[in-house]
Amino acid sequence: MGEDNLAYTSATEMAARIRSGDLTAQEAVEASFDRIRERNDDINAFVTLLEEEAMERAREADEAVAAGEPLGPLHGVPIAVKDLFDFKAGVRNTMGSAPFEEFVPEETATYVRRLEEAGAIVVGKTNTPSFGHKGTTDNLLFGPTSTPFDLDRNAGGSSGGSAAAVADGLVPIAQGSDGGGSVRIPASFSGVYGLKASYGRVAQAIRPDAFLSHTPMIHAGPIARTVEDAALMLDVMAGPDPRDPLSVPDEDPDYRGVVHRGVDGLSIAYSPDFDVFPVDERVRDVVDDAVDAFEDAGATVERVDLGIDADQQDLADIWLRQIAGLYHSAIEGFKDEGMDLLGDHRDEMVPELVDLLEDTRDMSLLEYKRDDHVRTRVYDAVQDVFEQYDLLVTPTLAVPPVENTEGKGGTVGPTEIEGEAVDPLIGWCLTYPINFTGHPAASAPAGLTDDGLPVGMQLIGDRFDDETVLAASGALERANPWHDHYPPR
Repeated sequence: MGEDNLAYTSATEMAARIRSGDLTAQEAVEASFDRIRERNDDINAFVTLLEEEAMERAREADEAVAAGEPLGPLHGVPIAVKDLFDFKAGVRNTMGSAPFEEFVPEETATYVRRLEEAGAIVVGKTNTPSFGHKGTTDNLLFGPTSTPFDLDRNAGGSSGGSAAAVADGLVPIAQGSDGGGSVRIPASFSGVYGLKASYGRVAQAIRPDAFLSHTPMIHAGPIARTVEDAALMLDVMAGPDPRDPLSVPDEDPDYRGVVHRGVDGLSIAYSPDFDVFPVDERVRDVVDDAVDAFEDAGATVERVDLGIDADQQDLADIWLRQIAGLYHSAIEGFKDEGMDLLGDHRDEMVPELVDLLEDTRDMSLLEYKRDDHVRTRVYDAVQDVFEQYDLLVTPTLAVPPVENTEGKGGTVGPTEIEGEAVDPLIGWCLTYPINFTGHPAASAPAGLTDDGLPVGMQLIGDRFDDETVLAASGALERANPWHDHYPPR
């Protein structure tokens, strides 16, 4: 079975073929590594490969099929895992940061363990910016990751390596994490589907701070080329964990089933700018056209004002301060292991991350909680939408993929859009307000600009209504298929 025949095969189909004996896990994993060898030098998606371990797992998977053993829903399917806090025990995990170039965790993240228990085979770890601090993927260790649609442009961040790997057919699915849009941002720049489920839906047993992910609300989620693959992956990843005090009870949802449910009678609110963001005209045109697909599928769509009463630059500053609080907690944890990042390793850190940490080092508890008051107003504005509508739709990002900078580590977003100043780390991302709120949200491919660059549409659901997000995503995929848009290589 050649690599070309498998590069864009879905995880759902691949798993079914492995179960039926039409395809072996070894063939699937070999094809993944063949594709990685062919394409990774160009897109820079993978930073660590696990070829020997993965092939051994594939052999074991094939033996299980031959023996008639019970098989998991992802049995034999190759996947990628992000190189941030998404640990796999015994495997190097750099977090995109030079001080961690040789760091090897002893524990496996809850959701990574669940993916492996479902039969998925991890072929490697994917590139991310240092500590995931910005919406582009570039760092001093490995440099930028490119979108396959234009190798001079960035794949988005912070799960950029995972999104690029999926978009370019290196793996059918990949894991990402999302603290300000880090699944949805690269999904938009790389032309794939990325899902951030409701906060707490995917458990994260984090130590030494079990409450680390609560602000901004950190999620782990699937990145895929099809909505069904993302739903399959979420089926595996979701569920509570007694070691995660913030995980929510399992309500036994039917994620895969709702993908085909349709949107007939659904009421959709459409905000082309989330009230406060300047949006590039090219993006606005693509999303305006794509929204019509919902009406063609039987939904009603109305443009809305959310009533957000804050400046977008102020909101970006709040996100940066709140994510810095998370970083400070993590850094304190690493001090317990003898690593002082702002002391001995300061010169190895990305300058803008050091500046952010220094600027917030002495932030008072009062200042921190004052930001939560603004965050609450954003939450109320979003939640008020669902008093009348079933879904909120916006562009995912305000711009198409941005150009990579020369060298390593310097790629960021724009500083100005349509004449309005924005923060280059996060201010062009219409994603982070939904990390303030914890609502489920996805980025689905909306189409391409006139020069062939991908644009994402953000679909936001009511609290814990992940099923409607998936149902609407599936309807969009059927009405406006994106699978033939990937660059032929």
